Amino acid sequence: MSLIIAYVGKKGCVMASDKRRIAYFGDKENREKLEEEIYSGSIKNDEDLKKRSDELNITLKISDDANKIRYIENVIVGEVSSRTTFETRRKRIYGTTYGYQIIEMLGSDITHSEKGENAIILFGNKISKAMANDLISKKWKSSFSLKYMGEIFESVLEEVASKTPSLGKKCDVMIVHPELDKKSSQEYLDETIRRDVQLLGKWREKLKSDLLEQNETIQLATKIINEGDIGVVSTTDGPILQVTLNKDVQAYDTNWKQLAKPGEIVVMISNPGDVEIGDEVVIENEILCIKRNKSHLKCDIILCDT
Repeated sequence: MSLIIAYVGKKGCVMASDKRRIAYFGDKENREKLEEEIYSGSIKNDEDLKKRSDELNITLKISDDANKIRYIENVIVGEVSSRTTFETRRKRIYGTTYGYQIIEMLGSDITHSEKGENAIILFGNKISKAMANDLISKKWKSSFSLKYMGEIFESVLEEVASKTPSLGKKCDVMIVHPELDKKSSQEYLDETIRRDVQLLGKWREKLKSDLLEQNETIQLATKIINEGDIGVVSTTDGPILQVTLNKDVQAYDTNWKQLAKPGEIVVMISNPGDVEIGDEVVIENEILCIKRNKSHLKCDIILCDT
């Protein structure tokens, strides 16, 4: 659901893109049918899209705030992507003066690449690219300034958006024109892409780590003790108690870092005089207390089953 238009040549690089993102929810076959009708051009506008999605019982989430192009210093990067349950496929164009490179990626691994010095490049679905190509061929002159090229690209995006709901009416236009020759342009792009892909790999690793950590936190949260035996008071020092945990109880801090394993000691607070060595510590009705006299205890730890 994108259209990215790029000019790359001796003057610099101009890139423009729409900002629409559409998410589909519903039966897989009906989702694919709806997408096919959009891409074929049989659905002309947002009203038709909503009507047809209702007929197919597909829920849509449409936003027009996606950033599909961006700057990396003196390079403009445009990206289209498709996501499955397990992986993301990306197609990117990196453009600057006298050079572009197109890469295709699975996750953060490059599966295909190509490069050139001068071109007008279109990323998008078949119907939007066909309409954009026809409009550009009618309006384009190589003598235009970069600013005027950007204005033409913007007008093309607006016109295509009026004929297909795969594009929104908002768009971004970016321009760069550094002093580079043909050789230095490709060297600069090589280094920019290397750093950008490396950054993506680190981001994916962090995301994976965060997801695993969240999953572990969820698993631990299901083990929080709301009722049952906790341990035995082993020493007292005024209101401060040391409690030896039972063989099936462990303790964590609020960041889910383990503080004590079964059989190890944790610190709790009581009212002075309410507790004796050997008293059993329990949780009853979700309240931490001494079993003998129901005297309440306080602690800043999370108690879980093993």
